[in-house]
Amino acid sequence: MNVTTKVKPAAAVRPDLDPELNNLAMSKEAQPLFDAVKKHIEDNVAPMADEFFRLGEGRKDPWSWAPGQLELLEVAKNKAKASGLWNFFLPTSEIGRGLTNLDYAYIAAELGKQPLASESLNCSAPDTGNMEVLEKVGTPAQKEKWLKPLLNGEIRSAYAMTEPNVASSDAKNIGTRAELDGDDWVINGEKYYISGAGDPRCKIMICMVKTSPDASPQFQQSQILVPIDTPGVKILGPMHVFGHDHAPRGHMHLKFENARVPRENILLGEGRGFEISQVRLGPGRIHHCMRSIGAAEKHGEGHGARAGVPDHRPGDPDPRRHRHLAMDAARRDVRRPADPAPRRRPGRGPSHGGRPGRAEPALIHAGGSRFRALQR
Repeated sequence: MNVTTKVKPAAAVRPDLDPELNNLAMSKEAQPLFDAVKKHIEDNVAPMADEFFRLGEGRKDPWSWAPGQLELLEVAKNKAKASGLWNFFLPTSEIGRGLTNLDYAYIAAELGKQPLASESLNCSAPDTGNMEVLEKVGTPAQKEKWLKPLLNGEIRSAYAMTEPNVASSDAKNIGTRAELDGDDWVINGEKYYISGAGDPRCKIMICMVKTSPDASPQFQQSQILVPIDTPGVKILGPMHVFGHDHAPRGHMHLKFENARVPRENILLGEGRGFEISQVRLGPGRIHHCMRSIGAAEKHGEGHGARAGVPDHRPGDPDPRRHRHLAMDAARRDVRRPADPAPRRRPGRGPSHGGRPGRAEPALIHAGGSRFRALQR
């Protein structure tokens, strides 16, 4: 008797079990840069940090830098330039290194461990996002006047979007008006928590304003370059974050009263503010989380140094273990949306240059609880 054995077809591999799905390792190409950045921080930044902050203690004007502070920082900046570590954050520019967000995640974590590291490499927010915008959509004249000194580390900048009394995370709510009057934009409104605007080196802001109130909601907003010394731009004072004013950089309350800037200061064109935000805000959120990972790791190292000191009652869960688990979860929550590989989300990968697709920033927001857990 002939017995026919039926062979079951091999089961298809589930996409969510693909081993590449969770491959969130830094690329081999980025390893030399990562090592060089760590060495720069250890050799050129950490040794001068204590002296930098000591010089700033007790200064009469908190909204200025004490003599010697910026000179110390310039030494570290010049060493970074000489080592080829300057402006490496730019993702697709010939100026930068073409890093993916995932590779940058590992480097930014190191930057977050030392408060002066980012600026010593010209990788500080909000300048990084502003430079990306100017590099991608700025006119030759705008690049010459503002991008060039920013890339050289000669000036600082700010990004003015948040406003009082509205949910500014939805840019459709932005109410600051910019109206054309001849060859000028006339700007009126208020802005809250404008980071870096208190720094005496801050010379330029990118402002989100409403220029076309009768257009469709996504075409009502524009972004305009506003020099901070423009008549009619008033700094009303610092705002506090967790009880701190973070002088001299600060997070400032600004008021625009008939502030006039030239018509050509608009970026990309009228009504294209949302389009520009896709360049800036998604990566910006992820970059902040990357640096927070490093700060949390540094904080955890301090707890490790006290490992012999009991900080919980016998029988209670060990908070050190909780922090360790939360730290691992936070790393995953940041690295996954930073991963440029389209294999993770077929048809919904990053739009360009290793930057996140539309869904990725939402994953960062969803992981916010991880960072809150790290503060406990």
